[in-house]
This record gives sequence, C-alpha cells and structure tokens, in this order.
Amino acid sequence: MKLFVGLGNPGRDYAGHRHNIGFMALDAIAADHGLGPWKQKFQGEAAEGRLGSEKVLLLKPGTYMNRSGQAVGDALRFYKLEPADVIVFHDELDLAPGKLKVKDGGGHAGHNGLRSIHGHIGEAYRRVRLGIGHPGHKDLVSHYVLHDFAKADQDWLDDMMRGIADGAPALAEGDKAAFMNKVALRLNPPRSGGGSEGTNAKPAPEPAKTERPEPEQAVEDDRSPLQKLVDRFR
Repeated sequence: MKLFVGLGNPGRDYAGHRHNIGFMALDAIAADHGLGPWKQKFQGEAAEGRLGSEKVLLLKPGTYMNRSGQAVGDALRFYKLEPADVIVFHDELDLAPGKLKVKDGGGHAGHNGLRSIHGHIGEAYRRVRLGIGHPGHKDLVSHYVLHDFAKADQDWLDDMMRGIADGAPALAEGDKAAFMNKVALRLNPPRSGGGSEGTNAKPAPEPAKTERPEPEQAVEDDRSPLQKLVDRFR
C-alpha cells in the first residue's frame, strides 16, 4: 500500500492558494481515477482506492501546514507502513512555475509542512516537488504562497494536474521515469505533424528542366539589291 499525501491548509479560504497545490494534486488524482469518497480520517480528509496494481490512501491533512506530520504519522502507524511507502506532493519555491521534480529523502529546505513530517516519520519518504516559482525576496514568501495563483498560471497548472493524474498509477507502482514522462507529455506535448522536417525527411524533388529552344539559324540571302527591291513591291 502507498500513502499519497498532499500538503495544504484546510478550508475554502485557502483552496486556491499556491501553498495548496498539494491538495490540488490529490483532488485531480481522485477525480480522474474514481477514488473516494473523501472521509474525515487521520486528522484530515482521506480517500482510498487502487492506482494500477497498487492500493493507495490519499490524505489531505486537516492540521494546517505547520502540523502536517501529525496526520501523516497517524496514517502511517495505522497501516503499519514504512516512510518509503509515503509520497508527499508539495509546493516548491525553488522550481519555476510548471516545473516538477521527484526526490527521495533529504532535507526539508525550510518548508514547514515537510519540517513537520520529518519530525514525525523521519526523512526517508518520496516527495513530488511542484514548482510555483519564487517572489524574489524571502520577506515576500509568506504573502506569495498564501495567495491564489494568478490567472496567467491557469494553463500550466491545469496541464500539470492532468499530467499528475495520468502518471499516478506509475508513481504508485514505483516507476518514477514513467510518471515524469506522463507529466511531460501534458506540459510539453509533441507538435502536431512532428514539427519541422527531421533528418529522415525526403528531399523535395528537383523541378523539371525546361528545354530552351535553340535560336533559329539565319538564312543567307544572296539576292541582288535590285531583285530585293522588286520583290518588295510585288
């Protein structure tokens, strides 16, 4: 069994915030694969089902971001899972908007949700880092993450969520490469018709050569001047 955790803050007022992109990812997975219904469980909202061959629990902690680890710890202990069975979806300031990376283990880089999870289950879990960009100065971070995505972000955000839903079964089964490929196909779809001609394209046929007619050869006129004058007025 795998435990998918989305990080965010509960309540309608926070629903569209950049900090809640982890909740958005789990909502997309649940909707696309028919998981659920969502139930109040483990100090949050949980939905169960299968992704591919793997049974999964989706969990959105209701403890607010700074105490996310409480809910994750409760679920982990209930199902007797290991930290390696946990996959956390969270916002990432150090990635450009629309970029996504998967990381196994490591530090929390100052993210309060990850810091809390570290304190409850350690660091040996997988993270899906969802890029939201950085406001440019650390003093602006709190305001930035606790506000809604801009309208200009909606296209890439929708594509990212669809890609995450597409690749969720591969992620549950441990195939990180296949998951990343599914996301990439949504964020950077191949051009229709293959784009510009590749190296295997057949060269265009050369235009047919047009035979230019040879100029007519001049015929030598051996008439006398008087004869020419006579012929002219006939």
